[in-house]
Amino acid sequence: MSIKIDPISQHVDLSKAGMAEFQEKLRLQHETSMHKELEKLLTTAKGAEQEISKKDFEGFKNLFHRFLQVKGPSVKWDKIHKPPEDLIHPYDKIKAQVLPDSVAASLNKLVVVKLNGGLGTSMGCKGPKSVISVRNENTFLDLTVHQIEHLNKTFNVDVPLVLMNSFNTDEDTKKILQKYTHHRVHIHTFNQSRYPRINKESLLPVAKDLGVHGDHGDAWYPPGHGDIYASFYNSGLLDQLIAAGKEYIFVSNIDNLGATVDLFILNHLMTQPKDKRCEFIMEVTDKTRADVKGGTLIQYDDKLRLLEIAQVPKAHVDEFKSVTKFKIFNTNNLWISLAAIKRLHEQNAMDMEIIVNPKTLDGGLNVIQLETAVGAAIKAFDNALGVNVPRSRFLPVKTSSDLLLVMSNLYSLDAGSLTMSKKREFPSTPHVKLGSSFTKVHDFLMRFESIPDMLELDHLTVSGDVTFGKNVSLKGTVIIIANHGDRIDIPAGAVLENKIVSGNLRILDH
Repeated sequence: MSIKIDPISQHVDLSKAGMAEFQEKLRLQHETSMHKELEKLLTTAKGAEQEISKKDFEGFKNLFHRFLQVKGPSVKWDKIHKPPEDLIHPYDKIKAQVLPDSVAASLNKLVVVKLNGGLGTSMGCKGPKSVISVRNENTFLDLTVHQIEHLNKTFNVDVPLVLMNSFNTDEDTKKILQKYTHHRVHIHTFNQSRYPRINKESLLPVAKDLGVHGDHGDAWYPPGHGDIYASFYNSGLLDQLIAAGKEYIFVSNIDNLGATVDLFILNHLMTQPKDKRCEFIMEVTDKTRADVKGGTLIQYDDKLRLLEIAQVPKAHVDEFKSVTKFKIFNTNNLWISLAAIKRLHEQNAMDMEIIVNPKTLDGGLNVIQLETAVGAAIKAFDNALGVNVPRSRFLPVKTSSDLLLVMSNLYSLDAGSLTMSKKREFPSTPHVKLGSSFTKVHDFLMRFESIPDMLELDHLTVSGDVTFGKNVSLKGTVIIIANHGDRIDIPAGAVLENKIVSGNLRILDH
């Protein structure tokens, strides 16, 4: 079989049979070019930086190789089934079990891992997102440390905290950690990998050297939280914790204020039959209309598997979003066996689906970054389970609208944990949608003299230039819309119940 290329048009004349061979040659060409560029980048560094980058690049090469091999969707829709009921355990039944005296021994086998790679830029803040103040001047990191310290003191145990930082957050986080020196919690950190962004056209790295500061910063990215397995292993911390007698990690996003150590789930994990030792628990919760894009658990090839919207064929996206067919979604609160992580990493057996994330850099260059999700590895672990938990264990703060909820009297704070106020008649949280004037945390705080009473609120929409005076109370459905050029000042002490406020309302000093 011969491949003819017209030298003028560069048109490739292929028979159908020759297409596969041509594509394979193209893949090899891209892979060879990528490897050469990575070798060049390594020559720009020395010593420890070069060694770390070498390890990172091995992981990247593996991911890039798999990316070039991908043909079509990673799932066949007709092979997707609802998970068997015996693999999704209801939290109510787990909580009905009496906690044994050995719960302290179980805690001593646990490590809390927080995913701390993200910046606060989407909320208008500089530095790691974990240092944004969310409640009574406490940051995400403060609340996490208080929670674990409370556990350690109450049960006289040693549950360490591990932070997975990224090159974006590591330096600032390490400075901040000094303030916890005298707290009763051992804190460790490791860095997730640093991968090069790929030029969408050439499929070559954008980076010219290994620098990450100044103009070089946007040439690199942390490759999603699925990188935790390789980075944890490469850091040496995984082996260190296993040697110290630790058996499980509880992993969650640091901005999920509902992700606290749950003693009932821990006990459930530790008391599974020895021949069915559970290596992975994913906490899921019931989907609402707000969660239609969240990943869900399915049964696929006789294994529990995480199905993300990016994997769904276009023809089935509406079906995926259906609250009736796919009733649960992944909270990203995960309980995972340390020994199993070590085994599977050494066998190169994780096989997480690749997420191709397109970006446009400031100069207009189109790039892609290859990522993986930590929950996608569930299919590789033995006797994996889902636990259907209450919505209260999923309380992420992604926007200023979320921030308003957790700062309000809807929640009370106890030992670093937020719990829904008993004065709230309904267990569900109100739906809050704040406009672009509230996006940045600084602007958000300037617009509230004090956080309103929201105990009886169902729905709040605010748009435009709006400010709130002290001791405002919001009840039922409240919609406040200031048109362009107008401003609305909600006066101190106002009670708005099932009201629409629009137009222009200024409170002037005299």
